[in-house]
Amino acid sequence: MGIQRFQLKEKQNIVKANFRLLYISSSIYESDWHSTPHAHHCTEIFYVIKGNGSFLVNEDVFDVKEDDLIIVNPNVMHTEMSKGGNPLQYIVLGIEGLQFTSLSKQEELDDYSVHNYCNYKHEVLFYMKTLLQEVNYQDEGYESVCQNLLEVLIINMIRRTKANLIVAPAQKVTKECRFVEQYINTHFQEDITLELLSEKAFMNKFYLVHAFKQYKGMSPINYLIHLRIKAAKELLETTNYSIAQISESSGFSSQSYFSQAFKKETGMTPNAYRKTKDIHRKEIQLS
Repeated sequence: MGIQRFQLKEKQNIVKANFRLLYISSSIYESDWHSTPHAHHCTEIFYVIKGNGSFLVNEDVFDVKEDDLIIVNPNVMHTEMSKGGNPLQYIVLGIEGLQFTSLSKQEELDDYSVHNYCNYKHEVLFYMKTLLQEVNYQDEGYESVCQNLLEVLIINMIRRTKANLIVAPAQKVTKECRFVEQYINTHFQEDITLELLSEKAFMNKFYLVHAFKQYKGMSPINYLIHLRIKAAKELLETTNYSIAQISESSGFSSQSYFSQAFKKETGMTPNAYRKTKDIHRKEIQLS
């Protein structure tokens, strides 16, 4: 009787994964699908099962075929399109908490990358199809099974990729948040909504609020109100404008809303603030 026994190393470099599966779906590109560029706060991985088509990522357009795997990192505009009478069939995973880069470009994250797994399709598709089955049936403990399958899938992808693909923690969307901050700084006197900011930053509005709070310590709208009140304070201290004029000049939609927001942040009404500053100014002049 022949026996083969393999001993694992005593000290293994096992790092617990911090990413998780948000969704997985199997799709066929048909006539009812509208190719509208969009972005997600998570990484998306597409595996083309059948068909031919193309992807638009930012301003790049490239062809895809069977067994191509396309990685689109978070907050990157993209969409997929079929070609001719052979529609794209693919599995797509949304994964939170990771992004992909290469060993040669760790400091500059790629928006996307394309790899072909023709020689290893039986491995990749096994994990993806099993993930689909687990999510579909949701038997007891399926969440743990999905997490373990996802980790093995990611390891397999890295192992079978010739481009030195590596996993990196998802970065804070500093560039997008900085853009939103600068836009508010420039346009705070105008009509600004969360929907407008999310459209300009190409981000989901709920994720924008979450990311901006991490970046600035407050939501975009609260930051907007803060700037408007700061401008109002300066006008109250240096001009004889009426409260209604200051409210309008600072970007508030109404005088009552201005007074409410001003009192909430400063603890006093605009009139009381102005009187306090006037008294303080006279005291300085007399001293």
